[in-house]
Amino acid sequence: MTHETLDAAAELLPAEAIDAIERAATSAHRHEELFSERAANIKQSAVRDVFDISMRPGLVSLAGGSPYLQSLPLERLGQTAARIISEQGLTALQYGGGQGTEELRTQICEVMAAEGIRDALARNVVITAGSQSAQDVATKVFCNPGDVVLVEDPTYVGALNTFEAYQVEVAAVAMDEHGLVPDLLEARIAALQTAGKNIKFLYTIPNFNNPSGITLAEERRQRVVDICRRANILILEDNPYGLLRFHGKPLAPLRASNPDDVIYMGSFSKIFAPGLRIGWALVPAHLQRRYYLASEAVTLCPPTLNQMLVSAYLRDYDWRGQIETYRGLYRERCDAMLAALEEYMPEGLSWTRPEGGFFIWVTLPDGVDTYPLLQKAIDAGVVFIPGAAFTHSDLPSNKIRLAFSAVPPESIREGVRRLAPVLREAIASL
Repeated sequence: MTHETLDAAAELLPAEAIDAIERAATSAHRHEELFSERAANIKQSAVRDVFDISMRPGLVSLAGGSPYLQSLPLERLGQTAARIISEQGLTALQYGGGQGTEELRTQICEVMAAEGIRDALARNVVITAGSQSAQDVATKVFCNPGDVVLVEDPTYVGALNTFEAYQVEVAAVAMDEHGLVPDLLEARIAALQTAGKNIKFLYTIPNFNNPSGITLAEERRQRVVDICRRANILILEDNPYGLLRFHGKPLAPLRASNPDDVIYMGSFSKIFAPGLRIGWALVPAHLQRRYYLASEAVTLCPPTLNQMLVSAYLRDYDWRGQIETYRGLYRERCDAMLAALEEYMPEGLSWTRPEGGFFIWVTLPDGVDTYPLLQKAIDAGVVFIPGAAFTHSDLPSNKIRLAFSAVPPESIREGVRRLAPVLREAIASL
């Protein structure tokens, strides 16, 4: 019986019968014993669970961190894709090089120059299936089971899933309103080394952290690199939102002045289109070959058609102007969410005020577990992501992530209005 059939049966059968069917459908199969130990650590993402729910009609989704693709020139892009296939189809639909096309790698160096990295070489760029794939390759190349990876607390759920799948120990370092706290990072490293732990890298999202929206302060950036360098710890810098700063120029990435100590990951998912699954890693020259070979072993080659479409977009379209459009859209939506939170939320809550990106991080009073509130919010017509999804800890979380990027301002206001009574009731029950 499929999930769709079960959903239909739920209207006709008692809950006990549905539970029995579910248990029978998922009972241990003889193939269960074939799974690796690693497979036990591969979990369904809470974000994916909520994403599926958020597609229901009538719900206001403040859950998914999706770009607003309606602002793209879709008809013209369709014509470009058709022209690539009709005129260069034998190349576009064929296997390509494992590192990615030279044209796109060269163009990516231009994109990174706009982000503040001006010494990148195309030969050190590896095209990946989004930055998610770049994280996976880095973990596979550098980490043995039991090794330690440092992360911000909170951090991106997809990275946590990757680290867990590779049986890596995750050690979180707290942030404040200015990002990762260098003193706490230094103390955490010292404690782990004293305990005999083998720390491989720090995974960080310094610009508009997912989920918190917090940006690492400019004056802390080099100190973070210096602390890791002294301990011989690599930095894995994930920067999908860096160009989406609401005001002013992007802050220089950690990689900008530290080419030997940082693997820099970028993506076209937020500045162009996530469905193309094109990202990249800028790898230090002395690490590039091992990294590239590991990436090639997973994907063989990144999709040539998608790379050619991204290249055409960077070559023939005003991609910088599109980013300015995105910045204006997301700034307006962030302002709308902040205003709605001020208007509707009960006393006792606090939230971040991001300088760019897609997300606001809301903190409820201690003692509130936001995961059970999700179903109540769905019943009220709004969806969010519980904070527990963004930490390696199994303890309850009093945080929620709200995404504003894909939602019009009027819908953001309505979603926050629907959410407020749910949170007010949870606080009152303490």
